[in-house]
Amino acid sequence: MIIYTYPVRTAFTDRDLEMISPEVKIKALEFTQSPVALPFYFVLQFFQLLWFLPRTTQYLCFFGGYHSVLPVWFGKVFGKKCTIQAGGTDCINMPEIGYGNFRKKWLRKATVYSFKNCSLILPVAESLVKQNYQYDPSISPKQGLLNLIPDLKTPIQVVHNGFDTEFWKNTDQDRLPNSFISVATGTSNQSRAIIKGYDLIEQLASLHPEYSFTLVGDPEYFSPYSNIRVLGKLPPADLLKLYNSHQFYLQLSTSEGFPNALGEAMACGCIPIGSAVGAIPEIIGNESLILVQKNFHVLTQIIKNLRHQELTEIQKHSQNQIQQNFSYSNRKKAILEILQFD
Repeated sequence: MIIYTYPVRTAFTDRDLEMISPEVKIKALEFTQSPVALPFYFVLQFFQLLWFLPRTTQYLCFFGGYHSVLPVWFGKVFGKKCTIQAGGTDCINMPEIGYGNFRKKWLRKATVYSFKNCSLILPVAESLVKQNYQYDPSISPKQGLLNLIPDLKTPIQVVHNGFDTEFWKNTDQDRLPNSFISVATGTSNQSRAIIKGYDLIEQLASLHPEYSFTLVGDPEYFSPYSNIRVLGKLPPADLLKLYNSHQFYLQLSTSEGFPNALGEAMACGCIPIGSAVGAIPEIIGNESLILVQKNFHVLTQIIKNLRHQELTEIQKHSQNQIQQNFSYSNRKKAILEILQFD
């Protein structure tokens, strides 16, 4: 049995369980993101791991952090493999925007211990291993695991996320011209909104009333502009319809690993515009759609240039990019081979 731990349930964790559970028994143990609840969850997790120990063959953690410390320790003490999937914040130190595990003393210690003592690290993007960050000049360029943990010796293997293009697909609906969509959670927190690039979206909305924007994921997010519509979390079927009714998808993150919604939207025929961070340029696969540095005027020029191009061809390229390079089946095959269970 695999013990699978994570700080909070997400679409990523649901997909992992969906991939692995038909092949082997897997037990999900959710942790917490609440600092107040941490002591209780450490005690709870210890006894959970102890209870399941006789049936446990290996440990799998989504992100490194507080929740991965005990699985890593159990793995070392009892000789069981422990794999950590690095996803983004666990490989970043950006105190300038209040982001990243490495900006907090005890979370940094937990993250470093976990990565140094686990059996294998599976980042979702090459940039999480080591990067010379340039997008926002106010932020330190030294990001990624090998920059932040210079003496890290744990084996690392990059495995990209994958998308079910049988579900996420272009349904050939009419799309509202000049319509933009972006998906992110927790954006009612100002720091989180900046991390996800919503400050640039607000600027676009203020200066271009002819554009319409849909921001999905946090119903508490507030915008003063009438051309911005805010929606909460939506089930996949509703997201599918939204993607198919919008012309463009915006992924203007200040920091990112491998954004799920970007791939979904592209598979549905949205034309992506993204920042040069994390795996975003690799996912989009078109330099003309990438904002190399955080600059509002350059962003507006990218959008303006698109209006003079053949949008249908760009749309087809975006769909093919996901279908050919980031399929669900490719990720599933890689993950199952790496876990190597009988």
